[in-house]
Amino acid sequence: MPWTPFAGTNRIRFRGSAVLAALSAPRWRSPVPLFDCGQSSAAETRRVGGRLPPVPESLRPAHQRVLETAERKGISLEIITFNESTHTAAEAAAAVGAELGQIVKSLVFVAPTEHGMEAVVALVSGANRVDIARLAAVVGLPNLRRASAVEANEATGFAIGGIPPFAHKRQVRVVMDPDLGRYPMVWAAAGTPNAVFTVPPNTLRMLSNAVVAPLAEDVDTDRGYAPGPGRPAPSGA
Repeated sequence: MPWTPFAGTNRIRFRGSAVLAALSAPRWRSPVPLFDCGQSSAAETRRVGGRLPPVPESLRPAHQRVLETAERKGISLEIITFNESTHTAAEAAAAVGAELGQIVKSLVFVAPTEHGMEAVVALVSGANRVDIARLAAVVGLPNLRRASAVEANEATGFAIGGIPPFAHKRQVRVVMDPDLGRYPMVWAAAGTPNAVFTVPPNTLRMLSNAVVAPLAEDVDTDRGYAPGPGRPAPSGA
């Protein structure tokens, strides 16, 4: 029986193209919209064992892109959605009951080239911050900077907060933080700000065609910047 993070959870699982239509029209829906702007009841928002309760299946086009991309490489993913946001690394870690370092932040950077703007996606451990100069050296783009929300969307086809490590609209270079390899499983965004999936780090590297290279800032004790759950995570992770 395959490992699953939530016993009895309703999960979106890719079972092949023949049943994709059935998954797209599930037999039940979440009692609360995934992006509800109103007030939720205490029963709807209470945490279970420190985790957010997952909601029933609701396959969206963004999720489908992630699932299909993985399936083409022979990997069957399970996507879990929540009523509340998993937009930041801290929110995602709390939702799934994982360590902050197990959360994959898919951060987009851009740099001007003679052929236009080139995008780079950094897959960063939730406990780390990107050293842009170090990342720029890895990819050979000295004028690398953090992408705006519009630039990130144009490069990947996803909104910040829900950008997955792969299935991007354009072919982009991906660099993966080696610190993610310290964990048996890591969690990443699945295309929307409140959907996640989990895979072993080596599978993540394969799915994203990533180059593994150091890209995190060094510890700065003067600023109180240290590795681990206490390290702050950037917004939009």
